[in-house]
Amino acid sequence: MNIPSLQEVKEELKELPPKQLLELCIQLAKYKKDNKEYLGYLLFQSRDRDVFIAEIKSEIDNRFLEIKELTNLYPIRKGLRTTLRIINKYCKYIGDKSVTAELLIYFCRQIKNSKIPIHKSARLGNLFNTQVKRINSAISFLHEDLQTDYLKELEEIK
Repeated sequence: MNIPSLQEVKEELKELPPKQLLELCIQLAKYKKDNKEYLGYLLFQSRDRDVFIAEIKSEIDNRFLEIKELTNLYPIRKGLRTTLRIINKYCKYIGDKSVTAELLIYFCRQIKNSKIPIHKSARLGNLFNTQVKRINSAISFLHEDLQTDYLKELEEIK
């Protein structure tokens, strides 16, 4: 099967009447939960990014409350990975490196504040170190002033 390029899809969408375009959007939203969530973000939440980021941080806080209650390292690791998947999904929606850096710094700060014993498990330590590398990578794309601010925050976490 031949998959059309994005340019071909764009040209074809320009030709469609609004009613048919609406139907296509609804079919896409029904097809997969991620499509529906992304469409919801674009329609309702993308206008006020600060509120959306605050909601993400609140969700991270709620997940860390659940993780703090766990004692075994395996469910702690699974909870952290689930939280990371959610953060990565929202970062992909927003598509801004500064937001990615901000959310990952917040995640790492929550790990430190919750006193999760990342030194007792190599996998937890690797998970934390990988996020630090991702933060550094995201910061490298930002303006110098923002880089300085985020690097200070990152040093506090390390």
